[in-house]
Amino acid sequence: MVTQQPALSLLPDFLYGTAWKEERTPALVELALRMGFRGIDTANQRRHYFEAGVGQGLAAAYRSGVVGRADLFLQTKFTYRAGHDHRLPYDAAASFSVQVAQSLASSLEHLGTDHVDSYVLHGPASGNGWSDADAEVWEAMRRERDAGRTRLLGVSNVSLRHLEQMMDVHSEAPAFVQNRCYARFGWDRDVRGFCHERKIIYQGFSLLTANAEVLRHSVVTGVAARANATPAQVVFAFARLVGMLPLTGTSSAEHMKQDLASSGLALSADAVRAIEDLAG
Repeated sequence: MVTQQPALSLLPDFLYGTAWKEERTPALVELALRMGFRGIDTANQRRHYFEAGVGQGLAAAYRSGVVGRADLFLQTKFTYRAGHDHRLPYDAAASFSVQVAQSLASSLEHLGTDHVDSYVLHGPASGNGWSDADAEVWEAMRRERDAGRTRLLGVSNVSLRHLEQMMDVHSEAPAFVQNRCYARFGWDRDVRGFCHERKIIYQGFSLLTANAEVLRHSVVTGVAARANATPAQVVFAFARLVGMLPLTGTSSAEHMKQDLASSGLALSADAVRAIEDLAG
């Protein structure tokens, strides 16, 4: 079995998310790369993503010499039929195993590469637990990994129950868990704890959009003022310090620059605890 660990050495400390950008996708992906992002997150789900546009942005950056493929961490996802509109990247009548293979083949074509660095299950089939469908998809994803078409595997939009049941069924843990992260729910503390115990990297998304109240909170604005930073930079620095790999999807060049600069922001242990405790 192919080991997952060596590819983690290629992992950047920030991912650029490409959802909801439509016709702006190529230009924004190229801009993100020019600004310094080296991790790109997308999905073969035309309803929310324009994955072929991500590939166009990558190709433009390659042509101009901004980056090469070897400089990048590319992550895409397999999405169940219920998560799509009519624009499917696979045969809906095929087995889940075939759908996984067809979706990834389509992603590789979109992205102009022979492999991605991470392939993620874009949410389990049911909110009630890890299902037989999920087990079939995960095994199909493992076969794609073992064939060299992806280096790492992950799951997204999962609960602690999903992960516990997944581990009861499968011998191999995901390399990544990617979840929307709400401060009011403890910054997904239970799932983060599960990941920490098993050396799974937790990817946090919607850190700003899901937590507008946090950006205005006196704890965060006070830390930002003392550090000569923005509240968004404080949230991203906090995320890293509690073990998250953050995502941002900003379309602003200035915010891209600020977000990347957050990697150099130091927060005190007291500040981290105060932000962690904003859930109440």
